Amino acid sequence: MDSKSWPGEWLRGVLEVSVLRVLSDGPSYGYAIAQRLGESGYGEIKGGTLYPLLTRLEASGLVTTHWAAGDGGPGRKFFELTPLGHQRVATLSDEWRQFAELTSRFLSPSRSTS
Repeated sequence: MDSKSWPGEWLRGVLEVSVLRVLSDGPSYGYAIAQRLGESGYGEIKGGTLYPLLTRLEASGLVTTHWAAGDGGPGRKFFELTPLGHQRVATLSDEWRQFAELTSRFLSPSRSTS
């Protein structure tokens, strides 16, 4: 399946943990986060989806923000994980792996239907 054709509800379900995972590598700004997700196979993540999520993560205390000068352009708002954010990405990553394994087993063609 082409990454641009993933159902939207699947992407919404995994977007928080994926954004947190990107930020676990260090501070980043919105466009770079979207690029990283796109390069990872998620397809295009639009600003209208990404920025409200980043705002919610900040309001939840999972990320902090700061502005930094751009490379020859306007300033950029950088997002960085807080200690609580680091805990959250570890917890969500573990839970997501468990859920994905459960779903894979459930959807397996060899699964008994009786």
